[in-house]
Amino acid sequence: MPLPTPTARKLKHTRRVICEGFKREDGLWDIEAFLIDTKSFDLTIRDSEAWTLPAGEALHGMSIRITVDLELNILDAVAAMDHTPFSHCPSISDAYKQLIGLKIESGFTKKTKELFSGRSGCTHLLELLGPLATAAFQSTHQEREAAENFWQGADQRPPLLDSCHALSADGPIVKQHWPHYYEDNSLETIPVQNLEKVKCCNEHEPA
Repeated sequence: MPLPTPTARKLKHTRRVICEGFKREDGLWDIEAFLIDTKSFDLTIRDSEAWTLPAGEALHGMSIRITVDLELNILDAVAAMDHTPFSHCPSISDAYKQLIGLKIESGFTKKTKELFSGRSGCTHLLELLGPLATAAFQSTHQEREAAENFWQGADQRPPLLDSCHALSADGPIVKQHWPHYYEDNSLETIPVQNLEKVKCCNEHEPA
């Protein structure tokens, strides 16, 4: 269902984020994320010398590439900052080599915020790490599924259960594919006051 028709308006800002995943010939995976910000109007930039960014040209044009294995260990990382409002911005690019050695798993976002927040990084590259991590998971997921017999009923509770509405443990998808992990919440709990009424009635039943 599309968004409802908006009120009359004028476009001012556009951010485009593109993520791509590639399987390499050596069996590893390259995951790339690109961010481009543009304005619909000429923008004055106050760097060491003021200059004007024409409408439609990139205010921010940045990218990150990571190389991961099937377990999502980051084996290599490189960042590029081709379009920035300040000439000093690209000097932080090499900081993203600190991604090497991390693993994309629970806690990854917290760790990257610790590494790259504030003066230790670029706000926009930090924001790009979220969709980059998701793209890494999505790019490799099918091969990981095959290796783990994901849809055949795992010996251990699949980690994706309860990760979203569709995969809730009391939902139809889990009931179909992992019935041994399905939680049947259809039975309503009898309120305490009703239990007292049942107890009272039972006490007065004839022998």
